[in-house]
Amino acid sequence: MASAETHASKRKQRPLSPHLQIYSPLINMVMSILHRITGAALYVGTLLLAWWLIAAATGPAYFNFVSGLFASPVGLLVLFGYTWALLHHMIGGLRHFVWDTGRGFDLGTIDTLSWGTIIISLVLSVAIWAWGLMAKGII
Repeated sequence: MASAETHASKRKQRPLSPHLQIYSPLINMVMSILHRITGAALYVGTLLLAWWLIAAATGPAYFNFVSGLFASPVGLLVLFGYTWALLHHMIGGLRHFVWDTGRGFDLGTIDTLSWGTIIISLVLSVAIWAWGLMAKGII
């Protein structure tokens, strides 16, 4: 009985696990969360891609309807977000591949790779969309 009381009193004296309000968000924490979010967004975007392909197979009228939705401002924003999510998730995967080789675990490299993932994915997304809009003669 005495050992049970000692065990219970020791458990009460242990500090509580730190909460997110205590931690300041670090870039690698944010990148971990973003990697999961972009992975989930890719599922939704792939469903939209499948919808567009099914519309193309269904016939011109339905294809024009779906394409019109994707050509709306909201549709274009969703497509840009899908482009960014795809590139961000892919570059994040390359970052993880570097870590799988046992390299890049010092804090400076982790920060550089994390910021690089954000910057490169945004730059590539803008470049792809600018190229597409120039090819259509819009810009």
